[in-house]
Amino acid sequence: MHQVKRRRGRLRNPPPYLHRLRLCPRHSPFCVVVSVFAMTTLWKDILQNEELIQYVAPIAIDVALLQGVLMRTKDDPNASDVVNYAPFTLLPSPVPKDLLEQAYSIQQDFNLLVDKVSQDAEFLECTLASIIKVDDFTAQLFKIYKQVLDEGIAQSVVLGINRSDYMFDYGADDSAALKQVEINTIAASFGGLTSRTTTVHRHVMNVLGKSKEASKLLSNNPSKGIAMGIARAWQLYGSDRAVVMFLVEEAQRNIFDQRCIENELWIRNIKVIRKSFKDVFEKASLESEKKLYIDGQEVAVVYYREGYMPRSYNEQNWEARLLLEKSRAVKCPDIATQLVGTKKVQQELSQPGVLERFLPNEPEAVARLRATFTGLYSLELDEEGDKMVAIAIADPDRFVLKPQREGGGNNLYGDELKQVLEKIKDSSERTSYILMDKIKPLPTLNYLLRAHCPLKISECVSELGIFGVYIRHGQTLVMNKHVGHLLRTKAIEHADGGVAAGVAVLDTPYMI
Repeated sequence: MHQVKRRRGRLRNPPPYLHRLRLCPRHSPFCVVVSVFAMTTLWKDILQNEELIQYVAPIAIDVALLQGVLMRTKDDPNASDVVNYAPFTLLPSPVPKDLLEQAYSIQQDFNLLVDKVSQDAEFLECTLASIIKVDDFTAQLFKIYKQVLDEGIAQSVVLGINRSDYMFDYGADDSAALKQVEINTIAASFGGLTSRTTTVHRHVMNVLGKSKEASKLLSNNPSKGIAMGIARAWQLYGSDRAVVMFLVEEAQRNIFDQRCIENELWIRNIKVIRKSFKDVFEKASLESEKKLYIDGQEVAVVYYREGYMPRSYNEQNWEARLLLEKSRAVKCPDIATQLVGTKKVQQELSQPGVLERFLPNEPEAVARLRATFTGLYSLELDEEGDKMVAIAIADPDRFVLKPQREGGGNNLYGDELKQVLEKIKDSSERTSYILMDKIKPLPTLNYLLRAHCPLKISECVSELGIFGVYIRHGQTLVMNKHVGHLLRTKAIEHADGGVAAGVAVLDTPYMI
């Protein structure tokens, strides 16, 4: 028998049957057998040529700067007179074609699911009941949600811009499955910069003499699709004089990503303003019919690029958030939709019969969604929760411990996971977390280009995000689209964290 030896995700002497992509006969139709050889040896001729790497890396950086793949510096996050390129991979990374297509095919299902869940107050209240007792941030969001619900929701147009993130989970038989990491329902970022990254990688491939491979890179422009959704919501609001307000952080290091979307709106003759929570607290007001005004301008759409972490808020900022939520303006997201993005809701949606509650007449959509779920476990103070705590402490490398947080860098792994669970195992604090099976992607090789960092080859894993946009006007869904993708790649020594957190870098999928 042909022997296959693994060493940290690489294969020695791969057998011939691994040179093709096919459906996995032992698993669901959503599982494929992927050419592990193709995944782990892509660009081998380039990666082993150090002289060629030294030649092409500066070209890649110059093209990134030329294309506007930019971020402000950590030292001066509010000035654009000194900027640098956003970190990115030198070469596009391999992605199984079938799994990329699967991720795109289910985005409209996820859009619909998020919208349905956001309208179910009973489900949200029941699901988050234990969380809001121990997690102050989620509790404050929920308090505003309940207050707005009790007073009556003023907005008639709902705009959702989300990003569903996945990794490729590899089984012992080399079968690969698309598994959801999370869905981001607020401030889903890098739709702008990733719209420009493909051009960089296409140019690099051409310089390397791989024009055929360059032509296979998918066109990708999430910023245009996101702007299209905002523009449609602005139109449905019904006032040509009203503006779109980007709600932004005080420190705006990732401004160029946002400008890509902003400029698409200006092209459509839609005025965009940028304000912080502090600006809203000091200058905003509700006028007749709960119309939102700031600096004398009526606001049609509030697009949140802030407000997803506890550090975003002080007492005044919470008051500003309440004012925004009470207004007639289209919030993206409204606070109900932000709550749908919590890890606890993700875990509850994976339970038997829950998807059917929201999609009662769509068994095929339910099957498509459920196929992407990995194991998600509650840590409630009950027998099942006790069992999962014990299992995780005994085998911490099997799991990820997730709090109700966005923004990257919050999850716990390995010994740290074990230590935290041992500390809180008998406390209600454990209910503020969920437990998730660790997804096991296949490492590949690449160069991660970062400003002021040495050029070195790294073993990497990638995470694929699909952007979705939907609009509901009253009870009518008037838009439901996928609008592009984001691939982020990081070295395997980093367990958690995205591009903004300084861990992952921007990438482009190369389908195999």
